[in-house]
Amino acid sequence: MTVDSRPTAVDPAPRGVWRLVARREIAVKLRDRNFLISTAVTIIAIVASLAISGFLSGRSETIDVATGPGASEVVDLAGQLAHAANAKVDFVAHEAADATAVEQRVRDGGVDAGLVPQPGGWRLVGKTAKNDKAATYVAAAAQQLAIQRNAAAAGISPQQLASGGAVTETVLEPDAVDPGLAKAAGFVIAFLFYLSSVLFGLSIAQSVVEEKQNRIVEILASAIPLRQLLIGKVIGNTAMALAQLALFVGAGLIGLAAIGKGDQIARIGGAAGWFIVFFVVGFLALASLWAVAGALATRTEDLQATSTPLTMTIMIVLFAGIFLSGTALRIASFVPLVSVVAMPGRLAAGSAAWWEPIVALVIMACAAYGTVVGAETIYRRSLLQTQGRLTIRQALALED
Repeated sequence: MTVDSRPTAVDPAPRGVWRLVARREIAVKLRDRNFLISTAVTIIAIVASLAISGFLSGRSETIDVATGPGASEVVDLAGQLAHAANAKVDFVAHEAADATAVEQRVRDGGVDAGLVPQPGGWRLVGKTAKNDKAATYVAAAAQQLAIQRNAAAAGISPQQLASGGAVTETVLEPDAVDPGLAKAAGFVIAFLFYLSSVLFGLSIAQSVVEEKQNRIVEILASAIPLRQLLIGKVIGNTAMALAQLALFVGAGLIGLAAIGKGDQIARIGGAAGWFIVFFVVGFLALASLWAVAGALATRTEDLQATSTPLTMTIMIVLFAGIFLSGTALRIASFVPLVSVVAMPGRLAAGSAAWWEPIVALVIMACAAYGTVVGAETIYRRSLLQTQGRLTIRQALALED
């Protein structure tokens, strides 16, 4: 009988074991009813908010005007001018006997404004404040009628009388994103970053501290290298955060198309794509730090203390994405983590050159790599320490 004298290879732990951990993290999330319900509710909220915004922006405003003698003609022409300008404003004239009756109807609140003749023109009457839309179109209508009458009195045509006063309008950047829409996109990007970072981050930290508190981590550590355990948790939760974020962004873009903003999707969609890329890179760093927050804690009650610096950092990023502008926003778009919301916001507004997001992403990736490496060291040294809550300095002082 021949005996095989070759040594038997012992596989201490496959380097790809992190995939098992990642699959477990994903499976846990997909079985979590709260996660599934919150995701569905958020998607519905995004679509509903866009639908309501589109409905409100597409709805015409009606301005009721009480008119004195001869004023109805002015109000009717004001409505025609508003329609010609696509202002979505309708003017309805309500005739009254005299100026006193007009003012009384305004005081009673039955109409939005009143129009009465006076020497040399007309007087627009408001109750507590001026109505800018009424003032704009009623004044234009009154001037147009005055030109017609003065031209007739002078024996010339209105066109001759208005000669030299024509104004044409040229738009230099017809494909640019509407400033209001760009601002809203920046706010949504910042909010989605905050929402995903906090929800998934806390989930990672709670998972780590629960395994540590229940002593399950000691069993895992005997079977899986701690580095592989961390990688699996980070990759699994990052994948789920990315999937959820893609659903939110997709719902937003579909909503824009549904409310007639399809011409804006190309620019906003490009910014949204960059946001997803930046988010993945940034969340890899954040996820590792959330895992550290869980490893430094001994009990669930300790998480508030260990995660506070992270929560504050994410809040700063949120406020930076919402409130920064100009030079400050441009500088912030190259600062790691802040660039996750600042650079896509600038892209949505069309204020970033083509090369800027590439440079910002490289800086973000380098910072994320350094963060993950440092976080992995702290995670390994603190995960099996159960004597009490640790600080980062104490964890770094421990030996592997």
